[in-house]
Amino acid sequence: MRHFTLIAPVFALLLSSSLPAADTPAAPAKPVLKINPGQVIVPTDAMRRIWGELVSMDLATRTGTFRKEGSDEIMPFTVLPYAELYHYGAFGDLQDFRIGERAIFRMHENGATGQWTWLTYIQDQMNMMNNHKEYFYVDAIDAAKGVLTCTQANFDKSFIREKGILISTDTATRFWKKSQPATFADIKIGDKIRTQTHGIGKGKTQMCWEVFLDDESLLNFQTGQKSVHARRMTAEGAPGYVDKIDGQAVQLTLFQEGGEISHALKPGLKVLLAPAGVDRKPTSAPVDATVTEAKMAGNLGKTTVTLTGPATGFQIGAVARLWLVK
Repeated sequence: MRHFTLIAPVFALLLSSSLPAADTPAAPAKPVLKINPGQVIVPTDAMRRIWGELVSMDLATRTGTFRKEGSDEIMPFTVLPYAELYHYGAFGDLQDFRIGERAIFRMHENGATGQWTWLTYIQDQMNMMNNHKEYFYVDAIDAAKGVLTCTQANFDKSFIREKGILISTDTATRFWKKSQPATFADIKIGDKIRTQTHGIGKGKTQMCWEVFLDDESLLNFQTGQKSVHARRMTAEGAPGYVDKIDGQAVQLTLFQEGGEISHALKPGLKVLLAPAGVDRKPTSAPVDATVTEAKMAGNLGKTTVTLTGPATGFQIGAVARLWLVK
């Protein structure tokens, strides 16, 4: 009993010091991001990245459907104006994708309907493998069927994503080596390749449109896509949301895809600005304007321009297009 009376006060002191004080405020909960139309928000803590096969698309409404790989469920989507659309390892737009193309579709819940239909990126297979620095390592070749058995892994195979992947080819498949046409026979066991694939309307078949036998060939396609995108931005203008209108002053958030234009903006620069519709095409003739403020917020361009005339047709939360004046 004597030992208890010596230890008990010490134990009680240790116990009390380990417990939080009753009046200690709880740590604030991390806010849950939600998509709010008219703002560039990507809720990365509430998203679904789904491999699928593009089934249909409507460029006027920027909507479409894809087949979820494995379950064959047909899923509808609405492309948000700021969605990142990656094709051939570079920025693109909806019209760059082909029906049947296999890609990752990043989906979010539409707060108004409760359905997972809002889309914030489409990433084709070529872009995914290039960004992750991954390849298909050829383990076996069935020349009669035109099928390769592969392991998907990074450059030194320190990370292996999946083994036993069947990569199929047919008469429409194109093969590339040193940026020149090649053949199925040029593929050897142990080679590391990358592909651009499509589905066959069911299951999980990876049928190749393109097979790249080296990095040079893939980068050649990527360079071509970058040129296509740059010409499109020059012709169609960098897209962005209208954040604020104050008389003839219009405040904008330019989307990531218009990064080259955003980086070129500076106070005093002459630009053109036009309101745009659901299809992101201008709904009226561009208006002359002068940049009064320009900065980057991460990958987004934040700019304010002063129009030479009234801000007719522009709406807060709607899309606008901005052109540099040469």
